[in-house]
Amino acid sequence: MTVEFRLLGEVEAAVDGVPVALGFAQLRCLLAVLLVEANHVVSADQLLDRAWRPHRLPRHPRDAVHQRIALVRKALATVPDVAVTTHPAGYRLAVDPHLVDLHRFRALVEQTRRHDDTAVAPFAQALGLWRGDPLAGVTDTAWIASVRTTLLQQRHAVELDLTDIRLRRGQHAALLAELSDRVERHPLDERLAGQFLLALYRSGRQADALARYEQLRRDLADELGVHPSPPLRQLYQQILHAAPELAVPASRATPVPRQLPAPPRLFTGRAAELARLDSLLDDQPETGGAVVISAIGGTGGIGKTWLALHWAHTRLDRFPDGQLHVDLRGFDPAGQPVPLVTAVRGFLDGLGVDPATIPVDPDAQVRLYRSLVAGKRMVIVLDNARDTAHVSPLLPGSPTCTVLVTSRRHLGGLVTTHGAHCVDLDVIPEHEARDLLTRHLGHDRVAAEPKAVDELVACCAGLPLALGIVAARATRHPGFPLAVLADELRERSGRLDALDPGDPQATLRAVLSWSHHALSDAAGIAFGLLSLAPGPDIGLPAAAGLLAQPSGATRALLNELENACLVQQPTPGRYRMHDLVRIYAAECATRRHDPAERDAALRRVLDFYVHLAHAADRRLDSSRPVVRLEARAPGAEPHEPPDLAAAMAWFETEHANLVATQRAALDHGWHLEVWRLAWVSTTFHARRGHREDDLSAWQAAVYAAAHLPGLAAARAHRYLGRAQGELDRHEDASRHLRQALALAERRRDTAEQALAHHQLARAWERREDHRRALEHATRALELCRALGRPAWEANALNGVGWHASRLGDHDTARAHCQAALALHRRHHNTSGEADTLDSLGYIDHHTGHHDRAVDHYRQALTLFRRLGNTYESAATLDRLGHPYAALGRHEQARAVWREAAELYEAHGRDSDAAQVRQRLETLDDRGSR
Repeated sequence: MTVEFRLLGEVEAAVDGVPVALGFAQLRCLLAVLLVEANHVVSADQLLDRAWRPHRLPRHPRDAVHQRIALVRKALATVPDVAVTTHPAGYRLAVDPHLVDLHRFRALVEQTRRHDDTAVAPFAQALGLWRGDPLAGVTDTAWIASVRTTLLQQRHAVELDLTDIRLRRGQHAALLAELSDRVERHPLDERLAGQFLLALYRSGRQADALARYEQLRRDLADELGVHPSPPLRQLYQQILHAAPELAVPASRATPVPRQLPAPPRLFTGRAAELARLDSLLDDQPETGGAVVISAIGGTGGIGKTWLALHWAHTRLDRFPDGQLHVDLRGFDPAGQPVPLVTAVRGFLDGLGVDPATIPVDPDAQVRLYRSLVAGKRMVIVLDNARDTAHVSPLLPGSPTCTVLVTSRRHLGGLVTTHGAHCVDLDVIPEHEARDLLTRHLGHDRVAAEPKAVDELVACCAGLPLALGIVAARATRHPGFPLAVLADELRERSGRLDALDPGDPQATLRAVLSWSHHALSDAAGIAFGLLSLAPGPDIGLPAAAGLLAQPSGATRALLNELENACLVQQPTPGRYRMHDLVRIYAAECATRRHDPAERDAALRRVLDFYVHLAHAADRRLDSSRPVVRLEARAPGAEPHEPPDLAAAMAWFETEHANLVATQRAALDHGWHLEVWRLAWVSTTFHARRGHREDDLSAWQAAVYAAAHLPGLAAARAHRYLGRAQGELDRHEDASRHLRQALALAERRRDTAEQALAHHQLARAWERREDHRRALEHATRALELCRALGRPAWEANALNGVGWHASRLGDHDTARAHCQAALALHRRHHNTSGEADTLDSLGYIDHHTGHHDRAVDHYRQALTLFRRLGNTYESAATLDRLGHPYAALGRHEQARAVWREAAELYEAHGRDSDAAQVRQRLETLDDRGSR
């Protein structure tokens, strides 16, 4: 597990490259102070001085420091080998300094200056730790500003030292662009100016060097009223007279290959991948061992070549002996991949080999190439490789070389036979996509149309090529509103047409076709059909049902698609397509299959989801009425979950797919499947607090039920009424529940009438009309007793008891709830038992029996957690805090209220969360007095 704390840029902590959530700016500021002073005690006064602005000090400063430190400690709880400890004099962050980029930077610089101040690599490695201005993203206090200034000065000093070394090594040409930028930022720095003058002169630009000196002389006089320093004046005279001592050392004058294409001008993001490549380079041995190969993979347009070129160009100092590059054209539709002899000949030309001396035999050419790069510090970029055999002959034998290989396929052979390190690329996140568009189009244009930019980013779905095409089209028409382009991209059916930059070879459709055409026929069919699967991803069993193939054959097809980077496998056994790849795959399916064939495939996967969701729902609540299902479609091979935990896990995994599947069934007019999917999902929705999804499911089911016979409509209206009530849409809830009751009465169905009265009781309770709620609960109990269904009677008894308790009739309430508890336990109804224990806890608390209330609430909480019912757990935790507080057990009250608030927030129950947070503040205020 790799842990890193970053101060030389945005302040953050990361574990295995994944950022740790650190909260708001002031927590980051506190963490920054502790990291700067790592392993040293920092007093509370120092923390207040460094992390708060003077005019924003809290009312209780030391309490505020203690609370914020607790939040920092919580944020770092999952980070191994790191601890924030409390001491009499303050607080101390115990951490290995090597994990903090600031301390690693200083150690590298100090060690290099002490032992070998001519070494390039350590200085370059130290500077490579920087990711922008230091201590970014924190509260900007005076202390932070002071430390930031000091760090920037230290970085500048290292850059100057490294430049001196590189100039001594004859790397003036490679330094020119970098020095030009730095001189613009530090126009009066005379040491930097001298380095730039020398690089200009050595690059054959004597006149430019002299002109630059004159400009500097005038600037110094105007700005500071001084003349250039004696060393700079002496350098000027040497340049003026072309002094021999300024010449490049003879040993460094040998030409080196510079074959890298220009880097992407507006590259952004990819911090984790760049860090991965850096770590591979840092771990590369100086001698011995294997060549470090990074096989950069990903679908067409994901940015493989951009990443490779950007990384190589920004690390040129690590490769003083040059760079070799070849585009192998492994997926070029216009012709064959670049032959080996062509690639090697290009390398030999770059290495300065006299054409007359190049051997004719291809193997001899490869041996000559390997001999020439042996022992050299070079980077070799093998771009767009078709397969392992395509690149293996081009791998050097020297361990001092670094090779970057890009391919649309996963080159497993490189990993197996050459120890390659894979760097697989995914889409870029939303903030990086916005940054990329901003850098192309300018801040003002992006800021002027934020909604249009949001749509453009969403439609491109993080694919760099798509973003580049959008930016190119917008740039071509600077006066056009971005909303016009967003309108073109909005419709999925025409999105690939809109992503056309005007170059037939650069359209997204063309780029994706190159990978598609390289597939086997069976994989090509699977690629198209997989686009029909509803939802963001698909598991192997569902894919087997969709394709009407056995699991083994389906896995082989998915592996081929994954190797071609047309699908991803983010977790074992689950596959997904990028949104734009899916649109292209759907076009392929439309060309290859008629509507009946496509509908049959969708029916198969829908059948799979309905059958398995029904089985999982039965695990969650076996007391629900059984839904009759047809026999499974051929090819569907669902493995039913063996227990409640497995069923809940299956629903968690497939939830988004079930929502999308119901939407697809609704679009196709498959009414029975729409209703069934609402039915089999509702228990899971209730236990996990998916209120909006439950509402949408039953709205669709009500529409579908109008086309179905029997009790489908009554049940749909009842569940929709319940869903409306959970979202406090009281009028809508009452209307649907009354309609459910009327339909049940019309059919003289006693069971449905009882359930409708039960839900009406809950609806009136939400409107604070507890008397009407009790009337409906009492009627539900009468009907349940007439049905002779003990489990339903127990639920109804608890309902009467709960509503009676809300009216203050605690004796009636307790009697009904105790009777309900006995029935639930007798019939092993865990969910009903938990509900009833919660009711008894409420009754006990409101009759002054706080110890008994705590016991009942804790029993209920144990059962809710066993059921995976986080929705009801939140309410029980909320209520449990009250008897704890009444008993003076404030720490326990705080603990359960904090957990309740977190669950409420996770469910989107913001008003409930706010009330709990207010109680916590009141409790804290009471404790501080």
